[in-house]
Amino acid sequence: MLASVNRFTAERRWIWPLIGIAVLWALLAGMTDRFSLHSLAGVAVSASFLLLPALGQMLVVTTGRGNIDLSIPSVVTLAAYVTVTVSGGDEARLPLTLAAVLGTALAAGAANAFLVVVVRIPAMIATLATGYILATATLLANRQVKTSGTADTLAYLATGRIAGIPVVLLITGAVALIAGYTVARAAYGRRLAAVGQSLDAARLAGIRTGRTITIAFLWSAILSAACGMLLSAYSGGAFLELGERYLLQSVGAVVLGGTLIAGGSATAFGTLLGAVFLILIVTTMQIAGLPPGLQDIVQGLIIILVLSAAGQVATRR
Repeated sequence: MLASVNRFTAERRWIWPLIGIAVLWALLAGMTDRFSLHSLAGVAVSASFLLLPALGQMLVVTTGRGNIDLSIPSVVTLAAYVTVTVSGGDEARLPLTLAAVLGTALAAGAANAFLVVVVRIPAMIATLATGYILATATLLANRQVKTSGTADTLAYLATGRIAGIPVVLLITGAVALIAGYTVARAAYGRRLAAVGQSLDAARLAGIRTGRTITIAFLWSAILSAACGMLLSAYSGGAFLELGERYLLQSVGAVVLGGTLIAGGSATAFGTLLGAVFLILIVTTMQIAGLPPGLQDIVQGLIIILVLSAAGQVATRR
C-alpha cells in the first residue's frame, strides 16, 4: 500500500502543492471571515503575474546541472521601465513598445545563453552578472522616466475582466497550457528532458544541446519581460524594486510544483499550483502580521525543506 502511494506521488508531484493549497485555504478561512472566493480572485491575479517568470524558470531548471536564471528580477524591472518609457501612455505607440520589450528580452536571454553555452560559465554566475548589467540599465532608464501610465490595451490586459474573470488570469492560463503541452508532448520538451537528464547522452543521441539550452533561456527572458510589461500596466508605472520578489518566488513556484531541481523533468501544471501555493503562503503570513523580512525567511525555509526532500528522493533512486 505504501509503495503504491509513493509511486502515485512520485508520478504526480503536483499533488503536494494542491494539498498545501487546500490546507492554507482552510487555515485562511478560519483566520478571517473576510477570506472567500472573492478573496481568491486577488490571489489568482498575484499568482498569474508570478506564473509567467516561473514558467520560464521551469524551462531553465529543466536543462539540469543546477541551472537557475538569476537575471529574472532585473528583466522584469527593466521591461517595466521600457514599457513606461517607450509607451508614455500613448496607445499609438503600443507596437513600438511591444517591439522594444521583446528586443530587451531577446538581448537578455541571448546574453545568458551565450555565457552559459559558448563561454561555459555556470548558469547562476552568468545570469547573476547579466542581472547586474540589466540593473545598471534600469538605473539609467529611471532617470529618463518623466511620465507614468500605460497604453489602454495593456491596462485592459492587466486589470480588465471577462465575465468576472481577470484577463491576466486567462492569458497566463493559456501560457501555462502551451508550456504544459510543450514539456509533455512536443519534440522540444523531449529534447529538453534529455538534456537535463544527461548532457553527454543527449549530445551522443544527436540532440543540439546548445540550441535546446539557448531556447530555454530566451523563453525565460521573454516571459519575465511580459510579466514586467503587465506589471507596469497593473501598477500604472515602474519602480526599481518591481521585480525583486520574483527571484525567490520563481524558484519557489518551480520546486514546490514538483519540477526536479536536478533537471530532466518538468511540470507546468505543478508550477501553476506552486505559484498559487506560494502566494497563499505570503497571504497567510501577511494576515498573521509577520514582518516582510520574516516572510522571506519562511519562504526560504519552505523551499529548502522541499529541495532537501527532493535530494533525498533522488539519492534513494
